Amino acid sequence: MFEFLNQRSLKEEIMDDFYCQGEVVDQTLRELHQINTYLGGDQLSLNAIKKLLIKHPKDSYEIVDLGCGGGDTLKRFAKWGKRHHQHLQLLGIDANAYIVDYALKNCRKYPNISFSADNLLSSQFRNKTFDIAHASLFLHHLQDEEIIVLLKQLIDQARVGVVINDLHRHWLSYAFTKHLITRWSKSEMVKYDATLSVARAFTRSELEKYMKWANIKNYSLTWQWAFRWELIIWK
Repeated sequence: MFEFLNQRSLKEEIMDDFYCQGEVVDQTLRELHQINTYLGGDQLSLNAIKKLLIKHPKDSYEIVDLGCGGGDTLKRFAKWGKRHHQHLQLLGIDANAYIVDYALKNCRKYPNISFSADNLLSSQFRNKTFDIAHASLFLHHLQDEEIIVLLKQLIDQARVGVVINDLHRHWLSYAFTKHLITRWSKSEMVKYDATLSVARAFTRSELEKYMKWANIKNYSLTWQWAFRWELIIWK
């Protein structure tokens, strides 16, 4: 019944269109924030970031969020940093200029958060350096070859490490998404993209294969609820 999940889907999501804009995008970003909050995606990312900070104590950190969407994860990081007197300089990057404009408005009360409309595989982005690269629900938007290139690139750019938070491709996750998330959603983009995101996601062996092909050996890969992978690459 779920044999199509035996390998990653190659279909593109609506969100992959760098020029999509309007209320459907706004509604999608609001719903993604709700999903990440209630299913623990943002907390997973923060916990992984903290593991890197503990191992590499510094007075301040530059953290870049790849495929930042509406910037809500960066707001979570900023709030945590303020509570714990940890100085964080946060940069969100998204290839969609409309989404970057949305994020700028969404995070206008946070002076330590900035945004840039960049293609992560461009030479413009490759020239950037930072302490930590974070990617939540972003990696599955890339093809296998692009993932290898980006991983090699990030490990050179990051001074401390890389955190990847993404979906586990599993029939139960697919069924949950199809019968609950898509029925709850009011966004046509979420209704289409949500199950496709699961179909484009990863098994453990696939992620381990990417690490091997990128020649990355110093990493940890753990399964987290709800059907998420926490991948931490240590420098």
